[in-house]
Parts: sequence; structure tokens; C-alpha cells
Amino acid sequence: MQCAIICAPLLSATLFVGLLVSLFQVITQLQEMSLSYIPKLVVTVAVLGLLGPWMMGRVTRFASGLFQLIPALG
Repeated sequence: MQCAIICAPLLSATLFVGLLVSLFQVITQLQEMSLSYIPKLVVTVAVLGLLGPWMMGRVTRFASGLFQLIPALG
């Protein structure tokens, strides 16, 4: 569940941009390969830049919670 919560913003933003680029390519009949990769790459970097600290905080809290559970397992 943690993985889905952490990956959802990145995947949804990339999906949305991919759909927009695909729609643009269908409308203009422009089938350039780099046109589909560059916008997705830019959006991915932007989302990671904006939400990266939140993602790392969530992963860190999850990992520390797992480490705190280790003594209870033994």
C-alpha cells in the first residue's frame, strides 16, 4: 500500500502528460519519437523535485517503523 501511495503522483502525472502528447500526435499526425519522451521526462523530474521530500519522508517513516517492530518479533 505504501508503494502505491508513494508512486501514485508520479505515475498519474506521467500518464496524464503521455495522454496529452498522444492526443497531440494524433491531431497533428506528427509521429516524432522524442516528442513522447521529453515531456514525460520533464514532468517526472518536476514531480520528483516537488514531491521528493514527501516521498522520502514517507519511506523513512515506513522503514523506521519496520525497524522498531524487529524486537517484538524475537
